[in-house]
Amino acid sequence: MAEYGEWNRKGATLSDVTAEKEYGVSQDFIIKGIRAGKLEYREGVIYGNPYLRVLRSQLEQYIAKELGKDYLSGKKNKTELHKINKDISTLEKQLRELKFRKAVIEDKPQSSNRPKRSVAKK
Repeated sequence: MAEYGEWNRKGATLSDVTAEKEYGVSQDFIIKGIRAGKLEYREGVIYGNPYLRVLRSQLEQYIAKELGKDYLSGKKNKTELHKINKDISTLEKQLRELKFRKAVIEDKPQSSNRPKRSVAKK
């Protein structure tokens, strides 16, 4: 049974499509878990397309039991590595853009809008 408020917590649920991407399990695998009473689910519809929402914690427990803990940890590591590589790529792109912008600013001739200092004569 789900804990109180677990369905409302950010990241605690995922759709059947997301489960397939993150854990490599099919919708049939999820439905098998639902019918066995191992997974709680809620139905949803977005833009007329139906999907299943399941609790991440229950799905991970079910995957570990059915496919093994090594399978689960391998998939979680692969998903995290993909996210890290994506973040690195995004940051590298931002860094290139900033370096380009810096070079453009440094190459511009300095405008002579500064007031000239007056030198006091003695």
